Amino acid sequence: MTAVAAPARVRLLAGAEGDPRWSRPAMWTVLAAAFVLYAWALGGDANEYYAAAVLSGTQSWKAFFFGAIDAGSFITVDKPPLALWVMGLSARIFGYSTYSMLLPQVLAGVAAVGTVWSAVRRSFGQGRQGHVAALVAAVVMTLTPITVAINRDNNPDTVLVLLLVLAAWFCLESLRTGRLRPLLLAALFVGLGFNAKMLQAYLVVPAFGVAYLACARHGLARRVGHLLAAGVVMVVSSAWWMVVVDLWPAGSRPYVGGSTDNTVRDLVIGYNGLGRIFGQDRAGGGFGGANFGGQAGAGRLFNDVMAGQISWLLPFCAVALVLAVLLRLRGMPFDGAAWLVWGGWLVVHYAVFSFSSGTFHPYYTTAMAPAVAALTGMGVTVMWQAYRRSRGWAWALPLGVAVTGGWAFAVLRRTPEWLPWLAWVVLGATSAAVAVLVPARSRMVARSRTVARSRTVARSRTAGGVTAVALAAVLVAGLAGPAAYAVSPLGSPVNGTNPTAGPSTGRMGGFGGPGGPPPGGEFPGGPPQGGEAPGGGSAQERPGARGGGFMGGVADSTVKYLVANQGKATWLAAVSSAQQASSMILSTRRPVIAMGGFTGSDPAMTVPRLRGLVAAGRLRYVLSGGGRGGGDTEVTAWVTANCAAVDGHTGLYDCAG
Repeated sequence: MTAVAAPARVRLLAGAEGDPRWSRPAMWTVLAAAFVLYAWALGGDANEYYAAAVLSGTQSWKAFFFGAIDAGSFITVDKPPLALWVMGLSARIFGYSTYSMLLPQVLAGVAAVGTVWSAVRRSFGQGRQGHVAALVAAVVMTLTPITVAINRDNNPDTVLVLLLVLAAWFCLESLRTGRLRPLLLAALFVGLGFNAKMLQAYLVVPAFGVAYLACARHGLARRVGHLLAAGVVMVVSSAWWMVVVDLWPAGSRPYVGGSTDNTVRDLVIGYNGLGRIFGQDRAGGGFGGANFGGQAGAGRLFNDVMAGQISWLLPFCAVALVLAVLLRLRGMPFDGAAWLVWGGWLVVHYAVFSFSSGTFHPYYTTAMAPAVAALTGMGVTVMWQAYRRSRGWAWALPLGVAVTGGWAFAVLRRTPEWLPWLAWVVLGATSAAVAVLVPARSRMVARSRTVARSRTVARSRTAGGVTAVALAAVLVAGLAGPAAYAVSPLGSPVNGTNPTAGPSTGRMGGFGGPGGPPPGGEFPGGPPQGGEAPGGGSAQERPGARGGGFMGGVADSTVKYLVANQGKATWLAAVSSAQQASSMILSTRRPVIAMGGFTGSDPAMTVPRLRGLVAAGRLRYVLSGGGRGGGDTEVTAWVTANCAAVDGHTGLYDCAG
């Protein structure tokens, strides 16, 4: 048994026979660095909206399955629950904490880096070029600033990226081997991605489809048949949870948060679908993309908010794609399938993210990171080959370095007070790299067959040494900027609502409103006078509960009063929005109803439903007002007419009497 196990360990750590000795150690070093970047000094609850759902999922399997924000399962979050399931299972096993929730996110981010490495390497075969391309891709993926920020958070994008990268790996494997099964697995992973973040998962489908139609080994009819079979797998793996929820009797399941008619179908088409692209004036659409990612348009990803998050290597990718097209038109052999998969991925995401008019957060662009990483790795390799072997195409590498370093300098100079020396280092490295690469090209090719072998070797060695210096400068020019941004989240608290990396560039940090106190630190009316619990209750604060005065806009003293007087009711209280409810859930570990969902404008609570909950003894207290959308006016009117006001300052009503 020992003789069999040893080669397996050697293969895992050192790679297959014929691999460069440095390849696997370098890969493991990059993965270790990714783990440190993503896991260092994690703290807090990240995005409290999703954290509350993770916690509630540890208290109720029903809340776990539906992705409800509260353990009483009144309303779901506005996304499908697959990412919550991953974090929730960890929290069930180890108990809810920052690390039990976020460590699965960290591991998913590291796994995505490793999968990109594997996909790029396999596309180039076992030669040195493939290992270089794969290593560059892994480094770029690891250091993409917005990816570092989101992998330290509990938004579903981290799980989505891993699933889509796995889908790309299997799509490329199907094209490489000619087998159908990997294509079906690719479709399965896209469908699973749908259950992490709905229609965003489908943005990779055009690239996969075009690559398979253009590059598969089979005849056209079989290619179409294979894609149709993959489409069936994708639809089934996408829709099963949606079908189960929509067929479940509405009276015995949570309201589907973010929808207008309590169906996942409406959520897919509206709020999480066309509403994100064309904008909509309900349930979050009214905030507009300009609040977070800047105005829609071709330059959005290069504006002050977005540039430092994702754009560093987009110019280089553009040059690489143009070169790949030109080389292909000239009939030069290389893996066109990989370029179609990753190039199509990048182009579609760029178009959708740039021109979407609905709510747009910078962290959405982490889905572009795998394509940017792969194209950079493949581009470096192809450009280097062209640089060494062809005078006609040697321009591509110096041009790619020049535009990349120039753009990095421009981005860094937008915040001259932040690491002011770094922009000039990047500019100097870029200038040095270009200055060396252009003249060094003539010394890398033997000028004549009549030149003595000794002179050719000497020149080759000299040129090689000079070029090594140039390549070091290239690394500084291309990676110094994103690396500096990438390490910045390690020293600051996670902004769960709108995680970003790097210095402040005027971006909005969140929604405002009920997520925290307005300017001045107090809410209208302030806390109950004297700091006592409303009604004179003698509540005891839960050990370890957070202080600080307000939780989602609700005073600590009010929360203490609710805890002391909840009695046998299922819910601690009903509040206007999830911004209030999530903070109270995390603080008290008790269910709280978010009547209006994430924004406070979901029609989840109705007068008959509220009356029924009160009559059944499942709900006693309602905290009226404070929601972003204002809640349902009929519900508010019923509460003020039929419930006793506990405290006029807080808007707290007792409906049990």
